[in-house]
Formats: sequence, C-alpha cells, structure tokens
Amino acid sequence: MTAERQVKVLSGWIALPVTVLLYIVGPVLLYLSSTSGIKDAAGKTQLVAWMLWVGLAALGLAILSSFGYFTLQPNEARLLILFGDYRGTTRQGGFCWGNPFYGNGPSGQGKSRGFGLKHADRGEAQVARRLPRYKVSLRARTLNGDKLKVNDRAGNPVEIATVVVWHVRDTAQAVFDVDDFEAYVGMQSETALRHLATAYAYDHGEGEETEITLRGNVDEVSQALKEELQERLAKAGVEVDEARLTHLAYAPEIAQAMLRRQQAEAIIAARQKIVQGAVGMVDQALHLLSEKNVVEFDDERKAAMVSNLMVVLCGEQQVNPIVNAGTLYQ
Repeated sequence: MTAERQVKVLSGWIALPVTVLLYIVGPVLLYLSSTSGIKDAAGKTQLVAWMLWVGLAALGLAILSSFGYFTLQPNEARLLILFGDYRGTTRQGGFCWGNPFYGNGPSGQGKSRGFGLKHADRGEAQVARRLPRYKVSLRARTLNGDKLKVNDRAGNPVEIATVVVWHVRDTAQAVFDVDDFEAYVGMQSETALRHLATAYAYDHGEGEETEITLRGNVDEVSQALKEELQERLAKAGVEVDEARLTHLAYAPEIAQAMLRRQQAEAIIAARQKIVQGAVGMVDQALHLLSEKNVVEFDDERKAAMVSNLMVVLCGEQQVNPIVNAGTLYQ
C-alpha cells in the first residue's frame, strides 16, 4: 500500500514578489533590446541579443511560475504529483507555491458531463471534479446509510440503517490504493452492516437472555460495527470515528406477528410480576394476623382468605366487596 509522505512547499507570499519582478523585467528587457541597439547603414536599430533572450526567459518564467500558486483551507491537503510520480503531501494551509509541473487532478478533469463516456471514464471524471489539483478534504464526514432489508441470525427479515462518521487519515492511500474512496466507504459500510445484521438476533429468544442482540445491546453492536468498518476501510486510508445504528425494525411482512409476540411476552412478564407480588402480600397478611392473634384460621378459612386476596390483588378490574352475613359453615 502507498504511504503518505508529508512535505513542505514555499509560501506564496515569498514567491509572489519574484513572479511580479519577472513580469516587470521581461517586458522591460524586450523593450530595451529594440531601442538600445546599434543602428546599421540603413538606419535600422539592431536588437541586443542578450537582452532579447533574457527578457524572453524572464517572461516565460513569470508565466510558468504563475501556475504554481494554490491555496489550502484548514483541514485540507494536496497531493504533489510530478509527471506521474508521487512526491508527497502538503497540509500547510494558506497561500502556497509549488512546482508548476505538479499535476492538477486526475485525467478527465474538465469533462463536466458524462455523455458519451464509458463507465470507467465517468467515474474518473467524477473523481476529478471532487479532487481538483489533487486536493483532499481531511474534515470529518457523515455517511447516512439507506435502510437495508436483511435477515438476522434467526432468519427474521429486519430493516436496518446506520450512520458512519469518518475522515481521511492517509491521503496517499485514499487516492492511489482505491479507485474512489468515497464510493468505497459507502459500499463497505453497506457490506459491513449486512454482515453484522446476520451475526446477531433481533431480540432475545426463549431462554437466551444473556446473548447480544441488535435491539437490546445497541452499544455493543455499534462498537462491533465500528471495528469491522475500520478493518475494511484501513486499506483506503480512512479512519472511522463513530458508527451507530439509526433504524432498526422488523420488516413489514412480519411486523404485526412480531408485535403480537412482544405483547404476549410483555403480558406474561407482567402477570408473573403481579402473581409474585400478590403471593408475598398474602403471606405477609396471614403472618401478621396470626402473630397479633386477630383471628384464628383453620385450613378452610385460610384457603378462603387466600382465594379472596388473590382475586383482589391479581384482578384487572376494580373489585366490589360483598359482606357475608353468615358464616363459612352455614
């Protein structure tokens, strides 16, 4: 893989006076070469050869050096390519000057439209528009992925989406080791998300409360997604800052069935909690009544009281008391 080499370039404010001076000296010498020569017998002034050549050279250098100026914003870098050879990357912001022969972008720049181009040429032209003069942004970028329909580990179809925050770490790898690093990030993010969804179940199954699931362990799943993405994008010189799930739901065709299942599980869990609490309250009531000698219970009376208390405590509707005027035995 290609490794980035950071290099320094000359400040544009230092090179600018030299270019301006060349623009002044060149025309002046060309003018003097035609006026300071010796007149021949016909009265024509002969050109001064050295002034002519020096003036032309100065004017040519001034024009050539004008193509070496460029600017870099904060968190922006430029790759320096000289006749196809990678010479390094500069990250110093501001007004800069480099070799005028440094490449100005991938071939295909200037093809603003893809009409009449092959697929590979269109992709190259798109890269050229994003990387003018081989400038690469180092800022953090956000990839908001589309909703994907995949099967979880249990085979249930689910809809899932993710958001990935990333930035370019190595500009040389991003430009030279992959064809289009932005498209590469998008494709690898989708591939990693599909692989992650098949590795975990959507929710806990029966008797599997300790397993990691997509819905119940969002932080663990997001960390696993980030690690897999970083491994896949390392060859493109990309650093993954954060990766999290933004959407998770059952597919529409099974959403209603799974909703009824979740409702049934919730009802069962609530009933279990209510019964456990009711049994504890009944036991405490019987214990206090016996301890304080409020009433003596035989087995039949104890069973009747337990039955009444369980009905009152576990019933979903309000209970209306009925006063018994007789006894349990008549």
